[in-house]
Amino acid sequence: MSSENSTLRVRVTAEDADTLRALLREVRPDVGGGVRRSEDGSFGIDAYVSPEQAEALDREGVVVTVHDDATATGRARQSEVGEGDRFAPEDAVPHGLALKATRT
Repeated sequence: MSSENSTLRVRVTAEDADTLRALLREVRPDVGGGVRRSEDGSFGIDAYVSPEQAEALDREGVVVTVHDDATATGRARQSEVGEGDRFAPEDAVPHGLALKATRT
């Protein structure tokens, strides 16, 4: 997994809410959703972070679980998308303020 411009989807779990709050204030990751309390009493949150941020989050009393490389997943999904407007008729003329390009 390339760390250059890579975003990881991780689960950050801390033993208590104060540890998790302090960690989130310090590192300020892009969180996805709210904090959830597990049956064992720990607190966790999903986040999107760089590999460097994932390392910064990992410390005593905190577990960082990498779910996947969100960048790679996004690129794979983009390859599924086609080109052009599949709903436009083949002889459609563009409308709007742009200049019409002509072939020379």
